[in-house]
Amino acid sequence: MAAETEARAAGETPAKGRGRGRGRGTGKGTDRLPLRRSLLVRLLAASITIAVCSVAATAWLAARTTTSAIQHEQGQVLANDAQIYDTVIGYAAGHSDWSGVEPLLSRLAERTKRRITLTTQDRRPLAVAGSATALPTRASALVDPLRADPALLPGVTAEGIDPRAVGPYRLPEAERGELLGRVETLQACLRNTIGSPAAVTEAPSGRPSIVLTGDNGTRQKTSEACGLYALDAPTPTETRALDQLNDLVDACVRRQNLAPVTVGLSFAPNGNSDEAVQRCIDTARREQLAPHVAPPALLFVTAQGGSAAPGFDLSPANTVRVAGVAALVLLLTVAVTVTVGTRLVGPLRALTDAARRPPHQQHLRVPVTTHDEIGHLAAAFNDLSERRERMEGQRKAMVSDIAHELRTPLSTIRSWLEAAQDGLAASDDAFIASLLEEALLLQHIVDDLQHLAQADAGRFRMRPEPLGLRELLDQVAAAHRGLAEAAGVTLTTHAEGDPVLSADPVRLRQTIGNLLSNAVRHTPPGGNVTLRCRHTTDHVVIEVADTGTGIDAGDLPHVFDRFWRADKSRSRRTGGSGLGLAIVRQLTEAHGGTVSVASTPGTETVFTLTLPRCRESRR
Repeated sequence: MAAETEARAAGETPAKGRGRGRGRGTGKGTDRLPLRRSLLVRLLAASITIAVCSVAATAWLAARTTTSAIQHEQGQVLANDAQIYDTVIGYAAGHSDWSGVEPLLSRLAERTKRRITLTTQDRRPLAVAGSATALPTRASALVDPLRADPALLPGVTAEGIDPRAVGPYRLPEAERGELLGRVETLQACLRNTIGSPAAVTEAPSGRPSIVLTGDNGTRQKTSEACGLYALDAPTPTETRALDQLNDLVDACVRRQNLAPVTVGLSFAPNGNSDEAVQRCIDTARREQLAPHVAPPALLFVTAQGGSAAPGFDLSPANTVRVAGVAALVLLLTVAVTVTVGTRLVGPLRALTDAARRPPHQQHLRVPVTTHDEIGHLAAAFNDLSERRERMEGQRKAMVSDIAHELRTPLSTIRSWLEAAQDGLAASDDAFIASLLEEALLLQHIVDDLQHLAQADAGRFRMRPEPLGLRELLDQVAAAHRGLAEAAGVTLTTHAEGDPVLSADPVRLRQTIGNLLSNAVRHTPPGGNVTLRCRHTTDHVVIEVADTGTGIDAGDLPHVFDRFWRADKSRSRRTGGSGLGLAIVRQLTEAHGGTVSVASTPGTETVFTLTLPRCRESRR
């Protein structure tokens, strides 16, 4: 094999040499992204955001609608219960017993969809309306018109007597007609006095009254002008009832040694506001009205057995609410999707445009704007573009170098043949030897190119076998000792022990021979070339050291490139074809090893082959 011209050994292993010139994306391509920058995490966060917003909106809508429905239902239930209580206690105020209450309860139960049960205070049923269910532990209310609940009946005063419980104060038709006649006369007077009649109200007892508006002074003048006080005089029926009430009150105040009082239709003591007196009046009124009202009873109001629970009502308002929430969620989803999609599609479009750029144009670089997977992809694309440009330049240079390397021997052969054809050169032994030398050089270049092509395609035929490295080094040194002596260079070998490795003997001799011939060529007369080996637990290390011209630090990364020469002015005869060291690297890698170099210009250059040891020799 022909050695390379000034293609000195590189200062890096093949793996390192391949990594040079890579963009920053390649160096980071194997790094693990922080989770916060991962595209997967961002997409997951966007999905979770949309899902959370959707769930929150749905939960809010369901809670809002259900709460509204429940509140409406509860309000309706409370209103119905209040209506039931008011109706039942009104019946009790106007009747002395509960014998005819069941039809009333049935109508209430049908209208309110509630189950109504009326019992005595010891829970004996009086009347039931609605589906049969067990009575609850606690009654809904106590129905007693003489002790009504002011919270449930706004018209009831603090003493708790229902105004509808009138008993002996109920006016007969004759007395009521007489009072209505007085009202008509007073209304005529009011029309003449104030220009319009006043409103007329009627109490539960049947007593009518006129309601005047305006301030107190105006009402007093109007009353005096028309004699409205005529309506305040008790009728005979009311007089008898008041006499009975006053007798009861007198008996109470005498027992408590209180001053006598007189009670009128307002049921307030005349000239005495003592609380004890008022309690006597309230007690007397209950005693007077008790025979005329129904006895106290317990009221149970419960839900019907088949009544539906409050639910979602798809009313127009709820429909609008659902549509509004759905539109809001849809808008949020579209906004998030567009935002995330734009951030994803933008760099991908830039990568697509750069990848579609015609091959003859300069390769574009895409900006790396993110630190996620797309950012790494953009950085890797930039690195790929850079390497493609570099490989394109190498390909062009290699084609040019191949043409140049083949042109020189072909031109020489053609020139000698044309000279022989023209009779200018004699076809003697020297002539034939010169043509043969040029043909051998051509064959050598073609063989080198074929070896590299086989290595690139992975078709190197390796026949490994256990080799004693000391013997192999002696053979290679003996083959190159004549070349070294002719160049005035001292060639020596040195082996530590006799390490054994598994390798193809032909390929390994070719590899070490290329390095030796390259070292001898670049070592001046009087210099030294040393071939030595040593071994570690797992590897065998072969070194080719020379005291030649050395290699500049800036050239070390390129010495394994094909057709590369440190001195571009050197010819093939003085500098080789530029393929030898490229073949050294391919053969070393085919053996599973690495090649490296260290050089000090003008002092020493050391090539180092690191190959795996044979398994048997490790024991």
